[in-house]
Amino acid sequence: MLNHTTSYPPKRPQRRRGNKTTGYQLPRGRARAQRRPGSSYVHHSQGFGSDARRRAMRVRRGGGRGGRGSRRRNARWPYVFVIVGCAGLVFLASLIGYLNRSVTIELNGSDASVHIGATIAQVIEDEGFEESCNPGNLLAVDDSVITRGGGERYTVTLDGKDVDADDYDTVKLEGGEKLEIHDGGDVYEDHDVKATEIAPTITVKGNGAIGYVSQWGVPGRSEVWTGKLSGITADRGVVQEVQNCEVTYRSVTPDDEDKRYIALTFDEGPSEYTQQILDILEEKGVSATFFLQGDAVEADPASAKAIAEAGHEIGSNGYSDTSYADLTSDEVRSQITRGFDAIEDATGERVSLLRAPYASFSTENWAQSMDLLSGVVSWNLDSGDWLLPGADEVVETVVGSAGNGNIVLLTDNDATGAQLVEALPDIIDQLQAEGYTFVTLSDLIATDEDFADVDLTSVSMPKDAVLPNLPADDDAQGEE
Repeated sequence: MLNHTTSYPPKRPQRRRGNKTTGYQLPRGRARAQRRPGSSYVHHSQGFGSDARRRAMRVRRGGGRGGRGSRRRNARWPYVFVIVGCAGLVFLASLIGYLNRSVTIELNGSDASVHIGATIAQVIEDEGFEESCNPGNLLAVDDSVITRGGGERYTVTLDGKDVDADDYDTVKLEGGEKLEIHDGGDVYEDHDVKATEIAPTITVKGNGAIGYVSQWGVPGRSEVWTGKLSGITADRGVVQEVQNCEVTYRSVTPDDEDKRYIALTFDEGPSEYTQQILDILEEKGVSATFFLQGDAVEADPASAKAIAEAGHEIGSNGYSDTSYADLTSDEVRSQITRGFDAIEDATGERVSLLRAPYASFSTENWAQSMDLLSGVVSWNLDSGDWLLPGADEVVETVVGSAGNGNIVLLTDNDATGAQLVEALPDIIDQLQAEGYTFVTLSDLIATDEDFADVDLTSVSMPKDAVLPNLPADDDAQGEE
């Protein structure tokens, strides 16, 4: 027999009795008959979940908007407003308290409590300085009193710096400051000033191969005042002391006595032999310092650039092989500047270290040109190669005379170059065998703490410094 189903449930529908219905009805028939006109109902469909039925029941029972549930929730809102308002008041009170808290400062050497952000004017008022401090006087240019109490009302310093009276109302205290408030100072009447500058002089001291400015010259000042109120004229004398210039010469003494350092330096290049010298230095792993001559650089800029690219130190030997002894100030400055310019044009490197021709650089030369220089270098071991004694004698002179911290003079020009190329490998080999380390000039001075404040790479002239005057009876030479 075939299995089949019907649209009826297993139990047959029973006849239901009621006053408003007749005959047989399905279970939902009566429910539909009981619906009231004008009411809203949720229509169920297959798969309509229990959540939907609960929402429908709430609608039918009046639990939707405007029902009893809504009224119960609305009744809670006043309590929420009260809680939020109280929290806001607590926060506002805390904020006001924080912004008006007290902080501690040091006032005239003792701790004092002030409101944060208090001005100096408020401290003056709160601490009674208006009564305890006496104002200064208004003085004539000769220090006589014109008006008692006509000077500054207070003398105020904050963290060691003077505070102008116009700033008392604007400077605010945040805590931790050191404030000093005392009697006011005297002030001078308005006056005209006739000033005379006092030029610094120069002193050269010490002996050695390296010269540098150890103290720059700063001009002094004397003044004559004429009071606009009193009409008095007074010579106030020196109102700013002059600072004279000092140049110091010294040689390098390495601090580590267990190590031996020596610097090879080459003058007058570049020449046709410069590249061979560079090849020898590279082969031996040695760094050196080249003092290049401006006109030679202009003639062979490629060799000058090769020196810089090889990593060797560069200084200037001036523009030409000319002694500065008989040159004017402008001529000396021109020789120095043109030499530096030629090197910069060829290498892109601006130098300020000078070896004057023949190591002749007088006190007058310093006074004429110290603003152009970082230092002036001579030597303390002359190889004598410029005399052309032969390569063997050059080697013997250098190796036999070498000492720790020495600066060796060698000459790189067309006349001496062949001799130098022959002697240089033996000089390096023999000195290395004796324990010497070859360094540049800057590296050499770094071995001596007495040169700790000396910078040979740049000019260090302060903005307020000036070139000094040469003492009339000083014709000293800055040479070893």
